Amino acid sequence: MSKYFAFVSLTLLALVLMACSKPPHRPVVMMETTQGNIEIEVYIDKAPISGGDFLTYVDNKFYNDQGFYRVVRPDNDPLEMGMSLIQGGRLDSEPLTDPIAHELTTETGLSNKEGVVSIARLEPGSGSAAYFFINIGNNDFLDYGGKRNPDGQGYATFGKVVKGMDVIRKIQALEAQGLSGDNVTTGQILTKPVKIIQAYRM
Repeated sequence: MSKYFAFVSLTLLALVLMACSKPPHRPVVMMETTQGNIEIEVYIDKAPISGGDFLTYVDNKFYNDQGFYRVVRPDNDPLEMGMSLIQGGRLDSEPLTDPIAHELTTETGLSNKEGVVSIARLEPGSGSAAYFFINIGNNDFLDYGGKRNPDGQGYATFGKVVKGMDVIRKIQALEAQGLSGDNVTTGQILTKPVKIIQAYRM
């Protein structure tokens, strides 16, 4: 009998350990664009606020018929920090959710590096998933404590591209002679935005 209970106990322990070691479920979002498809894994376990807002936009089809409109490359970065990314989201300047709390990269453990997706913002806590950007290469100066922003709070990260970096680089290389509202984005606005046809969970 004692051997039976020992066997049951070991079996239960093994099941518990397997449950604990099972990786968290992370939604994957497909973005179909006029330049190709992009797949984004959303780290909802690490960045529940930012990732949750992004999924709200996806589930409500708020990205459909919107697009990517800004590209930053070392040759058009006015601060000469070698920043490299593309920015997209709503094209009509209409955030459809309230601003969200700012999640620090020290809290999420996600650095602004190759393929990582982040919330665009002005002041900390002023951003939402209405506007996001995708990092190309290493932009860790956009992390908490980085020198890109005087406030040092960095940009909230919440996901990573798992397929489609070739599409992102293609978008980044497009002509950027569109009208800009400030000196910072001069030479960074795409002449013709890249349309997001639709975005949905896979």
